[in-house]
Amino acid sequence: MTRTVLIPSSLAREAGDMRMATRKIGYIARAATIFKVDRIGIFPDPDGVGDLGKEFVSTILGYAVTPPHLRKEMWGQRSELAYAGVLPPLRASPQAGSGSEDLESLRQGIVTQIRPDGCVWVICGMQNPISLIVPPNMDVALGQRVSVRVSSEDPVRARLLPEPPRGILVETVDIESALNRKDAGLKIATSRYGDPISISSLTGILTRVENEGMTVAFGAPGRGLPTILGFDPEISLKQKKDCFGFDCWINTIPNQASETVRTEEAMMASLALLSLQK
Repeated sequence: MTRTVLIPSSLAREAGDMRMATRKIGYIARAATIFKVDRIGIFPDPDGVGDLGKEFVSTILGYAVTPPHLRKEMWGQRSELAYAGVLPPLRASPQAGSGSEDLESLRQGIVTQIRPDGCVWVICGMQNPISLIVPPNMDVALGQRVSVRVSSEDPVRARLLPEPPRGILVETVDIESALNRKDAGLKIATSRYGDPISISSLTGILTRVENEGMTVAFGAPGRGLPTILGFDPEISLKQKKDCFGFDCWINTIPNQASETVRTEEAMMASLALLSLQK
């Protein structure tokens, strides 16, 4: 089941500078990694964006979730990445494929050259690019990210896999389209004006998340979801649902003792609850 997180383009609006904004976005990527999020959608909040808007947020997030051995090839030198060194390491767990191969043997790679003999050159964390045979019925393109099964590094023994690589997909979306995806699952809006989460209500939510997957939307610093979506936060929960098509509006930090909760903090708290075992 797909787990999607939606964050606004105004995420970095109150960061003091590019360095602080980069670190903040890094914690978003880390929360998504810890709780096995499949997709991060960045939706527009034009009225709240400061100096560092959608392009900055998407670049930093995309860079953060890219395996370290592919970052230089994929991102090169960009001004937005001036402080990429402050990003917290994600240390995503290696993913195992089928069979008895070592857990470390499934890697992501990038196609750097396509040859007429049905082979491609791929960068996948080796000292040099390696040549791999393209499986039947698999289309490849220059710059495409691919899955590579490495069974030995010395001598090199590896093969290209037809399935797409695992990892977090970062994309820019409009929130309505994101909620209307076939794999959207349970559509959850998080807000201090939502229904305070409780043990009884969480049980039903977890059942649906397990069976359907989920899409969870968060607000920005000083701009909660009701403000971003353009309606009065004090209206009833039923009206909130009707306004934008979420299945539920929940407050995952009831009785908060801080006046505001940062987006990365709200993500940690919310995704932790939504990852509980029944």
